Amino acid sequence: MATTDYAADVKRYVPAPDEKAIAGIVKHLGIALKSSQDAALVSCSSKDELARVRDSWLKKKLALGDDDKALDASIKAVCDKMKADKNKQRVTFYYLLAEAHGKLASLAK
Repeated sequence: MATTDYAADVKRYVPAPDEKAIAGIVKHLGIALKSSQDAALVSCSSKDELARVRDSWLKKKLALGDDDKALDASIKAVCDKMKADKNKQRVTFYYLLAEAHGKLASLAK
């Protein structure tokens, strides 16, 4: 998938997304997006997956210091927002989390 395809998916939720932030997320995820279709998606029904999103994306990449309960609540909010999507694109999911936490500018470098 090209960055423009990811941007089109994000636009389903955000009318005017930050293209540089999307490119930053795609760059961060790198080969993982290409390795398998499963790696490019987020499963809201998997507790292990959501813990990985919290620990790897929110805590490590975005450097958030909130407690797990608060971070889990923001992940649940994005799951709820994307509930109509059977296949939740990881780039879109991560974008919505970064936006919710005011971290888009840090990704747009």
